[in-house]
Amino acid sequence: MQSLLSNLKININEKIYLKDPESSALGKRIVENSILLIDELGFDAFTFKKLGAKIGSNESSIYRYFESKHNVLIYLTSWYWTWLEYQLVFTTNSIENPIQKIEKAIVILTRNTVIDSDFSHINEVLLKQIVINEYSKSYLTKEVDDENKDGYFKVYKRLVTRLHDMILAVDANYTYAFSLASTVIDGALHQHFLKDHFTTISDLKPEESPTNYFKDLVFKSLNISTHE
Repeated sequence: MQSLLSNLKININEKIYLKDPESSALGKRIVENSILLIDELGFDAFTFKKLGAKIGSNESSIYRYFESKHNVLIYLTSWYWTWLEYQLVFTTNSIENPIQKIEKAIVILTRNTVIDSDFSHINEVLLKQIVINEYSKSYLTKEVDDENKDGYFKVYKRLVTRLHDMILAVDANYTYAFSLASTVIDGALHQHFLKDHFTTISDLKPEESPTNYFKDLVFKSLNISTHE
């Protein structure tokens, strides 16, 4: 799988950016340092002026790539969902047993993230933290319906649909497949957040992932056993 992933290019909806940041060294520096700065300051305090100072460039050079910092956040979260989707597809594609397939999918979607050396300008661990802490700010906006029509959230929705299809492959009569799929994907982010910040209401240890919880949730919902 790793050799296949190393040849992949993460494709992001062209409407999100003005110039593809993957097309130049400056663009990659903008992406790389946006991750570092948002992780350090938080999205609300992140500005193009601060980013320009960090990369030694002026704000106008950043505006050639992105219309606003909102679009930067959409770009970064879209990159993360696409990267996660690639992992899901390549890891589960050869698994024929639907129960084994969905079990592996839950692992991919809920586990702790490690650095992927195939993308040297992306710190996937920090990016995952940004998605955990800031993703909701990308869609809790007045413009969400228009941006949805423009395909800004297509990859996220496609990822939910992939898990939905795996759920129905296990139980074609399960009524709430989309709800369960989005609960796993969004809920994993929330459980990671609780583990890191609201420890008194989390069942997870600092380095533990919520994988076992979501396996339990999905398999009990579908009334099946991991041993089948």
